[in-house]
Amino acid sequence: MIRSWTVVAAVILFFSGCAKEVEEFNKPADYWYDKMVTAVSNGSLEKGDSAYSSLQSEHVSSPFLPEATMIMAQAHMAHEEYLLAEHFLNEYIRRYATPEGREYAEFLKIKSKFLALPNPGRDQGLIDETLKGVNTFKTLYPRSAYMPIINSMETQLHLAKGVLNEQIAQLYERLDKPKGAAAYRSIAPVTWIDPKEIVSPEVPWYRAIFEGDGTSSWYAFMIPKTRSVVSMDDNATSDVSKE
Repeated sequence: MIRSWTVVAAVILFFSGCAKEVEEFNKPADYWYDKMVTAVSNGSLEKGDSAYSSLQSEHVSSPFLPEATMIMAQAHMAHEEYLLAEHFLNEYIRRYATPEGREYAEFLKIKSKFLALPNPGRDQGLIDETLKGVNTFKTLYPRSAYMPIINSMETQLHLAKGVLNEQIAQLYERLDKPKGAAAYRSIAPVTWIDPKEIVSPEVPWYRAIFEGDGTSSWYAFMIPKTRSVVSMDDNATSDVSKE
C-alpha cells in the first residue's frame, strides 16, 4: 500500500514539474523587478525580458523602470546580444535618461556596435555607422569621462576600415580593374594614419580555409575569369559600347 502511494506521489511530482508555469499578472512593481534581477543573475535573459515586460506594462510610472531598463541592456550586451542591448538603450534614452544617464547610454550604444564587429571585414556598413556615432558623441560630449575609450575604439575602427579598403583594392587588382584598386587605395582612413603602416590582422587557419587571408582564396582557381559589364575602368566601358 505504501509503495503504491509512493508511485502515485512520484507520478504527480513528475507531471507537476513538466506542467507549464502558471501565468502571473497584477503583481507589485518590486515583485517584477526582483523576478527580473533573479532571472538575469541566473543567465535566463528570456525570463528576464518577460519580467521586464510585465513591470513596464503593469507599472508604467514605476521608479524601478530606469534601472531595470539599463540592467537588461547591460545583460544582453554581456551575452553578446547586441541588437537587443541597443533596443533597451534606445528605450532608456527615449523615456528615462537624465543628462548624465543619456551620456552613459550613448557611450554604451557605441561600445555595443564596436563589440558586434569581431570580423570587421564582413560589415562595412556597421563600421561606418559606428564611426558616425563616435563623431556625434564627441560633438555632444567633448569633455566626457569616456573619451579615452571612445578614441581607442575610433582608432581601431579606422584601422579596420583601412584594412578593408586594401582588401577591396586587391580584389579589384585580381579582377584586372586598376582604377578601382587605385580609387580604394586613395581613401585614407584619417590624416593621422598612414595607410602604408596599417598591418592586416592574421586570419586564423580555420577561417582562412574558407575565407582566405584577404588577398586570395584556395578556391580562386574555380572562379571563371570573366569581365564584368559594370566596371570602374574606362576601357571596360568602351568594350561594352563597342558590342
